[in-house]
Amino acid sequence: MTLAKIIATSRFLVGQSVQAFGLYAAERSGAPVQAFCRFADGTIHNRNLVYEPDHVVVLDPTLVGPAILDGLKPGGWLLVNTAEAVELLAERFTGQRLAAVDATAIARRHRLGTRSLPIVNTALAGAFGRLMGWSGEEIEAALVHLELVGANLAAAAEAYEAVVTRLPGAAGSSGRPVPAGAADSGPPARPRAPSLLTGNTGLPPATRTGLWATLQPRRQQAVAPCNHVCPAGNDVRGFLQALARDDLEAAASILLRTTPLPAVCGRVCPAPCMDRCNRIGLDGAVQVRELERYVGDHAAYEPPAANGRAERVAVIGSGPAGLTAAYHLALVGYPVVLIEAGERPGGLLRTGIPGYRLPGAVVDREIERILRLGVELRCGRPVDRTSLLRLARQHDALLVATGQQEARSLRLGLGEGGPVEQGLEFLARSKAGRMERLDGEVVLVVGGGNTAVDAARTALRLGAERVTIVYRRTRHEMPAITEEVDQALEEGVELLQLLSPVQLRRAGDAAALAAPYALVCRVMELGEPDESGRRRPVEVAGSDFELACSRVILALGQSADLSVFPDGTEVRDGERLLGLLEKPVFAIGDLATGDGTVASAIGSGRRAALHIHRTLSGEPIGGEEPAGAGRPVDVWSDEVVHPEAMKLHLFEGRQPERGGRLSPWARSWNFEEVALGLEGVAEAKRCLSCGGCTECDRCVTYCPEGVLKRVGSVFEFDYSYCKGCGVCAAECPRNVIFMSHL
Repeated sequence: MTLAKIIATSRFLVGQSVQAFGLYAAERSGAPVQAFCRFADGTIHNRNLVYEPDHVVVLDPTLVGPAILDGLKPGGWLLVNTAEAVELLAERFTGQRLAAVDATAIARRHRLGTRSLPIVNTALAGAFGRLMGWSGEEIEAALVHLELVGANLAAAAEAYEAVVTRLPGAAGSSGRPVPAGAADSGPPARPRAPSLLTGNTGLPPATRTGLWATLQPRRQQAVAPCNHVCPAGNDVRGFLQALARDDLEAAASILLRTTPLPAVCGRVCPAPCMDRCNRIGLDGAVQVRELERYVGDHAAYEPPAANGRAERVAVIGSGPAGLTAAYHLALVGYPVVLIEAGERPGGLLRTGIPGYRLPGAVVDREIERILRLGVELRCGRPVDRTSLLRLARQHDALLVATGQQEARSLRLGLGEGGPVEQGLEFLARSKAGRMERLDGEVVLVVGGGNTAVDAARTALRLGAERVTIVYRRTRHEMPAITEEVDQALEEGVELLQLLSPVQLRRAGDAAALAAPYALVCRVMELGEPDESGRRRPVEVAGSDFELACSRVILALGQSADLSVFPDGTEVRDGERLLGLLEKPVFAIGDLATGDGTVASAIGSGRRAALHIHRTLSGEPIGGEEPAGAGRPVDVWSDEVVHPEAMKLHLFEGRQPERGGRLSPWARSWNFEEVALGLEGVAEAKRCLSCGGCTECDRCVTYCPEGVLKRVGSVFEFDYSYCKGCGVCAAECPRNVIFMSHL
């Protein structure tokens, strides 16, 4: 460990990032003590043991054997403390860069330690520095910094000159070493041999430690909170870990198992995964939404479709639920017809979300990927009861994803004409370019969801002089995406809380030409929680007052229009509809759930598609393996890993990397996309992989008995020698290791 520390200090003093640590418990199991050192120009984030070293230094010549070359990279040095000639090492290690120095004799000459236990660290530091091409002054500076002076300096200087090297194929030895990285590229890579970490060293076997243990460690994969709450059912942890490995295509493959719309969701999802991110307790949530958008915008991965099946499926409605259902059915080989009443596919993605949040080109690109799977698109085809029955006769199953078409209204006294209009209609006309300018108008928007915020920001971009959102609860209860509310306020939208509209009337004076109407509002206060879990607004008697306006936009939500279904038909999400139809008919998305988010619609569409697949084929539903499956574990746990189960103090703090966005001034007068996205995927490295192993090796490093080893991605406990102390579980940062009763 001291030698690793000296090497690390010498590199630290020249400005490099360094790391030195030992395998502390190895001696207890009879294995050799090991220490590791890393140094690099950039910041070192790796915390694993060094399984594939660039160079190996052996302090005890009795340990010299084939295992010491395990994983050694081609061209690396093997430096051995030995009195033997380097030629004898060459006979045992052909094709290997070799170096030898009698550090034991040097240490004895300088009286470092005792004759029976000489301390060879400083001598080997000098020899290793010479191999690396470092100056003697650099080694000396490290020793002085560590207060290893006097005889230590002399021993290092002697070994610096005395080290002898031999290159592969060389006829003799030389006291002048060839620096690592010279023209000779070294031998080819060898097959991996049993390493020191396995305990296969030729030493006598260890002794069993007794049978008094009552617990033993086991490994699990638990559920990350981000995965648990994702309405779309995405493997959030899995795609983030792929990005953390800089594997963009693997991340896309993981996302596209569940969602066909990553670029869309990466812009408009309310991101409950970020609200539940365990990293909030450390330094801020991982920016999952931004990273999903990055994958959707940059990955080229195309999901493969299965062979064709005979059964035909019709999907009515091309919003996110219908698109997702068509996608998953096409992936498993069904001929799918996607029927849309509008002139272009996309539903509310096309008509209800402004371009500054979701550009049309993004929607086009995601839909095109779905159509490339063989989905047939029919636009301009509204469906009523008659056509629904006809489609049922022509297909083996129907999916109805028409969304929530019935807008909720208020009786304000002047009817729905004139100054009052629905938010979704207002947004649709704006996106279609059929909305007139609102120059000089005073606009009131009633509601607290995303439609209300979108309508307010759109009105501002259309030239309204003043735009105010009127909401009957407080901002804390608003269902709109928090960032969207923040951006609306930045752009100049006002928010009036705890107000409920009562009546709309014409203004009484002629001076109100810019605002000829008055909206009478009543002050509210929050009472007990209602069925939504939010505190119910309660009227305050005698609190009415007026707000001047020229236009009122209602964004109070929508309800399902069930008129398309024949009389007696029972509508259920994901279950067969009973009634006049003989074929399986399913209602999905907002039509069935009313959740009102793109991510929820995606989840509903996927579940319905998989259910239809099982109904038609009798085959097991795909996608039921645990999210993030990959590394072998003992237990697939359905436990959600909450912050208290994580060892957050073991992780480095690192502030979130958020994508850029246009300034409030630049975006308040046009419909250019506000969010500019991330420039790379470095943010994914902040993911803690809660409940999932990342092979950080803390369990191996801190096992006091040395009974845990890693073979590839498999961690093996030698329970014959495990005392059940629980140190590995205590040191596991991610709640992967747990203690189980015998």
